[in-house]
Amino acid sequence: MNEVAKPSDQKRAPAPNDIVPRGPDDPARFLNRDLQWLEFNRRVLAQALDPRNPLLERVRFLAIFGSNLDEFFMKRVGGLRRQIDAGVGSPPWEPLSPSDQLILIRERVLEQTGLATHAFRDTLLPLLNRESIELLGWNDLTETERIEAELWYRRNIFPILTPLAVDPGHRFPFISNMSISLGVLLRRPGESEALFARVKVPEIGGKLYRFGLSRRFIALQDIIAHNLDDLFPGMEIVKVLPFRVTRNAETERDNEDAEDLLEQIQQQLRERRFARVVRLEIGAKANERILRFLEDELELSDDDMYETDGMLDWGTVNEIADLDMPELRWPKWTPVAPAGLEDESSDIFAMIRAGDILVQHPYESFDHSVEHFIEQAAADPKVVAIKQALYRTSGDSPFIPSLIRAAESGKQVAVLVELRARFDEARNIVWARKLEDAGVHVAYGVVGYKTHTKVALVVRQEQSGIRSYAHIGTGNYNSKTARMYEDLGLMTCDASITEDLIGLFNYMTGRSRQTEYQKLLVAPVVMKRRFIEMIEREGALAKAGKVGRIIAKMNQIEDRSVTDALYRASMDGVQIDLIVRGFCCVRPGVKGLSDHIRVTSTIGRFLEHSRIFWFGNGRADPLDGDFYIGSADWMYRNLNTRVECATPIEQRAHRERLWHILQLHMTDRRQRWLMKPDGSYELSDPAVVAGGVVSSDPAFIGTHQRLMQEALESRARADSMRLGS
Repeated sequence: MNEVAKPSDQKRAPAPNDIVPRGPDDPARFLNRDLQWLEFNRRVLAQALDPRNPLLERVRFLAIFGSNLDEFFMKRVGGLRRQIDAGVGSPPWEPLSPSDQLILIRERVLEQTGLATHAFRDTLLPLLNRESIELLGWNDLTETERIEAELWYRRNIFPILTPLAVDPGHRFPFISNMSISLGVLLRRPGESEALFARVKVPEIGGKLYRFGLSRRFIALQDIIAHNLDDLFPGMEIVKVLPFRVTRNAETERDNEDAEDLLEQIQQQLRERRFARVVRLEIGAKANERILRFLEDELELSDDDMYETDGMLDWGTVNEIADLDMPELRWPKWTPVAPAGLEDESSDIFAMIRAGDILVQHPYESFDHSVEHFIEQAAADPKVVAIKQALYRTSGDSPFIPSLIRAAESGKQVAVLVELRARFDEARNIVWARKLEDAGVHVAYGVVGYKTHTKVALVVRQEQSGIRSYAHIGTGNYNSKTARMYEDLGLMTCDASITEDLIGLFNYMTGRSRQTEYQKLLVAPVVMKRRFIEMIEREGALAKAGKVGRIIAKMNQIEDRSVTDALYRASMDGVQIDLIVRGFCCVRPGVKGLSDHIRVTSTIGRFLEHSRIFWFGNGRADPLDGDFYIGSADWMYRNLNTRVECATPIEQRAHRERLWHILQLHMTDRRQRWLMKPDGSYELSDPAVVAGGVVSSDPAFIGTHQRLMQEALESRARADSMRLGS
């Protein structure tokens, strides 16, 4: 184990996931959310260990693993610390106290980060070296390279550095979140007293220095550490300790009912910058004096410290994963244009009138479909209004200029910008101000709720009268993530759906309190109730001797009311398959409770992000069941405290497609993980990872590869038909 745990005065907490629930009222029926999240990140880490993945993609997964863990500490560990400080215990359904949860979290984090360090040092680095890719220490450099690094340092880094001493005349400096620093112990010549100084590793350019056109790298912090004499001339460098802090992102301010949400979010961002430190990562063989000094100044305990002889910031390896070496990464994937939308001149409104359009990203092009929808609406003189809900969008989002052009041309444009999208608040504030400056009506959401739904509405004056067109998606209006996240979107002019969407926008931007919708499932007003009713309907069918069947695909499941409804349905005999990419608090396969529930997780090249819900409704043909796609997971926050939307999928061809997607996930023999009753996971075919199975079975190539192949085949058929006509 390469990760060193500091001793703890606390006793080891019980592992509640190992406890078999005694019945439907036992709190142990719910798996712990945070421990299940760490199980998800273990599956992400497994991608870095999987020899079937290309080398640079394995390195990338290490960076993703580290980024996920950073966010976990900021969001979840910070919240648990606040509970402890406030003396708040756990709710009745959670058998673990906040302190017990922190003990178990620390245990699992140490195990996983140790595994990551071992994998990188002992497996990935040797493989990289074979490809002439080297991550070097100072002692590994040639004399020529040292001279080059020192010259570069003097010109580009040294002028930026500001060493900060700590003594009676100098207070301990502010340490910014996620920054790497060097703690330096100094001594004046001839004196015994040791002095402390902090040097921040600047966050400019990259975190690695690359020697010319070679593939030899050294970490910037190593260059600085070996040139400290320039910063402290005449002083003796006694010890150097690299460290990195993680701060809590959960501020205490309640902005749900803020009179001025924009002002509150700006204040919250300021508070987050100075929030409590919840983790201190330190280099191996830490000097005890520096360690205790940091511990005292940052008000930490031993349990907040994580010592490693690996990376302090796994994001550093992104610069290696970015190398232009296509032979060491997955073949480049270019999303195909949906049939009929190949050209920019394609009339997307005519296509929607001819029939609903269902698109799946990143297999089908986001820019040829969703971006084209808004761009054409902005340019079309027949369009009189555009309404869109923006939760997260990219830094160079094409939607913002399209909406601005629409407003400047006289169209009515209303945009719901969710300022509370975690870690995107600052960017969303910038977009909101740009839109307002252009005359766009900008709303910041429904008081008391976060707006998470992904919807757009275009109102067009046509010869037959006003007609509305809608896009309802499972993912954000983000052109960058649309190339990496798997999502679905429906474009329709179905009057029942567009009328519902008009009501939903009135709810989000005005003071409407509409609670009834014709087709859409809208949270928080009706979605949860309708989902539970459909689950209970399947249970009633099974009790009556008919077939009860549910398949649901989403990011995570945590809502206890929905979970209990699933347990009851399972006890009634309903066959339930849950395809959950992230954490899942439902225990599958527990005798007498969830015998008929199976939970799987698909992890791979693309981030599974779509939500698909299917209920058999007693029909012999699964395509006659009820299909929905939407933005909400079965989580308490999505169903109770967010504005969400799910739409039915009614055209048979689209139902066939969704059914096919679900079946691919359920039969995948490469990327699918199977969940056990204790919350742990195992690969569906571990022999495949070891290279022990060779098969022509399409299931062995994985869901993502299958869907890419099918997208190309579909594009080829469409091109052939177009040329033939």
